[in-house]
Amino acid sequence: MTETLGLSLPRVAGPLPGGRGTAYVERLAETECPAFTARRKRRAEASGASFDPICWAEARGCNVLDVDGNRYVDLTSGFGVAALGHAAPVVVEAITAQAGRLLHALGDVHPSDVKVALLEALAALAPFSGARTLLCATGADAVEAALKTAALATGRPTVLAFEGGYHGLSHGPLAACGYSEAFRRPFAAQLNPHVRFAPFPRAGTSLDAALASLDAVLDDSVGAVLVEPIQGRGGVHLPPPGYLAALSARAHARGAVVIADEIFVGLRRTGPMLVSVAEGLEADVLCLGKALAGGMPLSACIGRPEVMRAWGDPAGEALHTGTFFGHPLGCAAALASLRALEALDAGAIEARGAALAARLRAGLPHASVRQRGLLLGVDLGRPGASLAVVRGMLERGYLALPAGADASVVQLVPPLVTPQALLDAAADALVEAAAAAGGGP
Repeated sequence: MTETLGLSLPRVAGPLPGGRGTAYVERLAETECPAFTARRKRRAEASGASFDPICWAEARGCNVLDVDGNRYVDLTSGFGVAALGHAAPVVVEAITAQAGRLLHALGDVHPSDVKVALLEALAALAPFSGARTLLCATGADAVEAALKTAALATGRPTVLAFEGGYHGLSHGPLAACGYSEAFRRPFAAQLNPHVRFAPFPRAGTSLDAALASLDAVLDDSVGAVLVEPIQGRGGVHLPPPGYLAALSARAHARGAVVIADEIFVGLRRTGPMLVSVAEGLEADVLCLGKALAGGMPLSACIGRPEVMRAWGDPAGEALHTGTFFGHPLGCAAALASLRALEALDAGAIEARGAALAARLRAGLPHASVRQRGLLLGVDLGRPGASLAVVRGMLERGYLALPAGADASVVQLVPPLVTPQALLDAAADALVEAAAAAGGGP
């Protein structure tokens, strides 16, 4: 395998973190919010392995370098952001050119030309004509805007979300976060009390049973149905064929607005640009983010014109805006990213993901491997089992993350441009790490 940075196999020397990395971890402990330090301590106690982080120094393509000079293959894409690889040249070039002529504009008062161009590109991507978009900074921002849109359009405060769903942790999305009740508990008194949860159907659930569970909680009081077409952080769960189409039909019959959260799974991650379209979900509002701007903080809430019209004329004031919404650098990056993502071959993405899944199933016959495109979840079948495996992969030079509220799943989200040879090597490393952690065949 070539030694070109971005396309290289791992190279890790010594314990992790190394000397320089350890110094950074100590500095981190003195300045970072203790929530993250406590999380690493809990994971270390649960897994019996160290969870001191490495400190990134550089990233390019499929590789990350830490401050100790170790090289890793990134199977997280930086939480799915680096779908085109880290520092994708087309994105860097767009940001550099934009920075040289306009770094910041006046948002919704006096927009930039590049913001207008991005809004037009997003309207062309939307599966409905006349799409209107609210640009935001984070995925949670986009979901927040979508929930506000639904409330304005229907006049109903009730939100139907799904168990295991993850939509961000700001107050609006947090109320609808079915990933873990522990996230909501400390802030329950401040959250929307009109949120209910339906089970998200998983492998082996029949369509009839899934729809019966949905019908038990969907009624005429629901103003918004918020759903990930494929659950990502929740453990990579795919609903049975036909479920999403039936979901949107039932929601529309009740007068609810359907919100598709594609922040993690959209934009070629699972093959198509829009998963909801491919799966038959007729969404009224789409939320995009992560890979949208290739590394810049930008997201989008894209809605049907008849739904977005509910924002109306708010007596001369903007009801939802932000200083950095529609930031020129993010818009330029997003325009470049969208062009590059649309040019990728969805069939090739699925083929590489399927080959990776097949290799993992052969090496881990007792695990359940769920896959769509280059989104994979390796379910080891035991709560907490992924923690030691993820650490073992790091020590072998591969970055991966646990998924599922019980941390039973190893989640793989490699850059869409990762060569098959690197994916094959990553699969072998995961099998080795699972065996070393007692979760192998």
